[in-house]
Amino acid sequence: MDDNQILSVPRPVPSVVQKRQQLFDACHIGVALRAVLLVELVLAVAALFGSVGFENWLTELAWLTGAALPATLAWLAGNCLLLRLWPSLPRAVQQFSGVLLGALAGLAANALLVLAQLLSTPFWVASAASGALLAAALVALLSLRERGKTPASTAARLAELQSRIRPHFLFNTLNSAIALVRAEPARAEALLEDLSELFRHALAEQAQTITLGQEIAMAQRYLAIEQVRFGQRMQVSWKLDPRAEAALLPPLLLQPLVENAVRHGVEPSVEGAHIEILTQRKGSRVLIQVRNSMPAGEGAHGQGVALENVRQRLFLLHDLQADFRSGGDQGFFEVRIEVPA
Repeated sequence: MDDNQILSVPRPVPSVVQKRQQLFDACHIGVALRAVLLVELVLAVAALFGSVGFENWLTELAWLTGAALPATLAWLAGNCLLLRLWPSLPRAVQQFSGVLLGALAGLAANALLVLAQLLSTPFWVASAASGALLAAALVALLSLRERGKTPASTAARLAELQSRIRPHFLFNTLNSAIALVRAEPARAEALLEDLSELFRHALAEQAQTITLGQEIAMAQRYLAIEQVRFGQRMQVSWKLDPRAEAALLPPLLLQPLVENAVRHGVEPSVEGAHIEILTQRKGSRVLIQVRNSMPAGEGAHGQGVALENVRQRLFLLHDLQADFRSGGDQGFFEVRIEVPA
């Protein structure tokens, strides 16, 4: 879909997607990698005890890993399955389940060593206790990281709110509406409705995630307001893939990107500027691209705070599965985001 006009947007904005209340998402690839890395570090230190020389240490680490890695993956799979089947489990039950699964994983690792005849005497109690202790550490560390999303998201949301309701944006919009009241009352009414919807959405309570389709709707409202002010100076192209609309983003993520494009592309340019917004689903990934032309001599300065805000919130939600890149080249500034579909 390619349209050089601001697309019409239905007035109601859908409600945001609710996120499960859980200690951590064991199904997330970033969580799995952190868990495996922590276990490997513990094993590397444990293998130092009793090893003589580097080769002997590598050998001991190898057979410890051969037993502990399957047990760690089984622990992650157990937690993932548990919270998928019973997503509303109380936090205390989630914590207890994580530790219990850790004890079972420790027993499984010990059993693998016995079956491989690498242990002459099985250490069932010690293995269960070690698994439970390591699981408790993992639960605590991953829970702290998950809990850290809330204040970070709140602070970022407040920063975006301040950006969105900048006084001069409000004054410019109201002045545009006043100028249209007599000449084009229907257009003035639509402009004020867009402004009202932007403020309603910004001031509403937000969940941690929102769909890309909902973010696009809000960006279209914002650009529809700015289009009235800049007229032909602002050319907007939309290339939207409907298959990408279900991708999840932190709320109020796309709007600051298009606002940056207006502030640093359209406002400084006497001739005007071109803004391109593209979404595309590629297999299990979704590409989001915001691109704007820049006046001669205009760089990417002044965009750092907003872009860093977007980057941090994106990685808090999608962790290692997110990709964020930005930069200017050949008279254009581009922000490129990839998230899971």
